[in-house]
Amino acid sequence: MTIVIGFEGSANKIGVGIVKDGIVLSNPRRTYITPAGQGFLPRDTARHHRRCVLDLTSEALELAAVHPLDIDCVAFTKGPGMGAPLVTVAIVARTLAQLWGRPLLGVNHCVGHIEMGRMVTGAHNPTVLYVSGGNTQVIAYSDRRYRIFGETIDVAVGNCLDRFARVLKISNDPSPGYNIEQMAKRGRVFVDLPYCVKGMDVSFSGILSHIEEAADTMIAAGTCTAEDLCYSLQETVFAMLVETTERAMAHGGSDQVLIVGGVGCNQRLQEMMRDMCDQRGATLFATDESFCIDNGAMIAQAGWEMFRAGQVTALEDSWITQRYRTDDVLVTWRAQP
Repeated sequence: MTIVIGFEGSANKIGVGIVKDGIVLSNPRRTYITPAGQGFLPRDTARHHRRCVLDLTSEALELAAVHPLDIDCVAFTKGPGMGAPLVTVAIVARTLAQLWGRPLLGVNHCVGHIEMGRMVTGAHNPTVLYVSGGNTQVIAYSDRRYRIFGETIDVAVGNCLDRFARVLKISNDPSPGYNIEQMAKRGRVFVDLPYCVKGMDVSFSGILSHIEEAADTMIAAGTCTAEDLCYSLQETVFAMLVETTERAMAHGGSDQVLIVGGVGCNQRLQEMMRDMCDQRGATLFATDESFCIDNGAMIAQAGWEMFRAGQVTALEDSWITQRYRTDDVLVTWRAQP
């Protein structure tokens, strides 16, 4: 029996999760929400995390009915992410590891999403679409690495959606992407937008610039509504993601797709991906907001896998990094399929 506590705080979510042998015992989370039309700054986000993290730790231990001495390993997000929030979480993890006399493990945030998705859904060896506010990657496992087949060459898809939400002054509660999804359901007119796939990579900055500039004029002229623009933006960027994912599946002979990351909660993205999978005789795996959105249990689960494979992070190596690619991680806990 191995119990791991995981700390996640790479962006505006702070979460503490406890996992025991593939079972999530607790997974409380808090979100830093800013006023409509505004994003979140690293300094303010870190301050929010500092206010919440100790109460969240106590809550996670209480919900899991676990004593600190029952913990076998303390895992934390090493990167990628925003510097100040990452430092906040790393300091807490280092301190608790020393107070409790337990080993420390720095976890790649992206790998945490993948391992959480694999554990929750039971996907064996899927092609992974990782979509969030900071990352957009098409991934497949090979030779002890999560290989990136394609990715955004500029902004992430979640960042594209979030920034358009600011243009429309859409509420950030519970999240701008969720509110865009709800507005898109009421859209009736499809507006042509730039569609930019370059080989296996995608680009969202041009689409974003175009719709940012055109939105107010089109809405004022009655050409379309805000709901129509949300609908059109979703349909366009999600089609790009489905195209590149299908191409990666064809290259690797895969018959499974796993969607992870905060944007993976989007029901329309899941519907479009499922249609593609049905046409190929493949299976789609996805989760709800409990596990798609950043959370502590995903860091605990990846830490559990790493710890059982013999990995630990020395205190002097427990620094954080804002740039930590998915394919930088040596995946020692998986066998070659």
